[in-house]
Amino acid sequence: MKYKLTKKQILKKLFFSTLYLSTFTFGGGYVIVSLMKNKFVDELHWIDETEMMDLISIAQSSPGAVAVNGAIVVGYKLCGLTGVGLAILGAIIPPFIIISIISGFYTLFQSNAIVQSLLTGMRSGVGAVIVSVVWDMGYGIVKGKQFLPIFIMISAFIANYYFKINIIFIIFICILFSICKTIFNTRKEKQ
Repeated sequence: MKYKLTKKQILKKLFFSTLYLSTFTFGGGYVIVSLMKNKFVDELHWIDETEMMDLISIAQSSPGAVAVNGAIVVGYKLCGLTGVGLAILGAIIPPFIIISIISGFYTLFQSNAIVQSLLTGMRSGVGAVIVSVVWDMGYGIVKGKQFLPIFIMISAFIANYYFKINIIFIIFICILFSICKTIFNTRKEKQ
């Protein structure tokens, strides 16, 4: 039986969701992107998949940590500025505590072979999660047979990977292209 949540209940769920995701996510922002999609799109159904991709695009193109930017855009979408504040708190409390504890034991961790092996294993897992994020985000575009976004996606990959063009320039070119396309479509609709 579905029931409507109050704003207070949504804020509470938003805070604890971002807190949980941030606590148990290793590997940075790109890992949390997939988990945020699973939580807010697939599990809670608060945001649809296309909207989530738009929000993540905004988070990735903004300066700062992707996890925090993701929390900001999702929090704002769900509950405005109060949602932003609680989502940010949920996203930054766990890393702040974990980094504070680790920094106190840095010399012990630095030379410990077991800890180094765990970190190496985590890097492998992070690589797999990043591939999963790329697959999830790209699959929706390819499945929808949106030829222009597919062309842009492939071109951006080739420009960065093969020609070593800085990702910032690629982002700016995509932004300019999107602005031009929006202006063109707006003028076309007015005619």
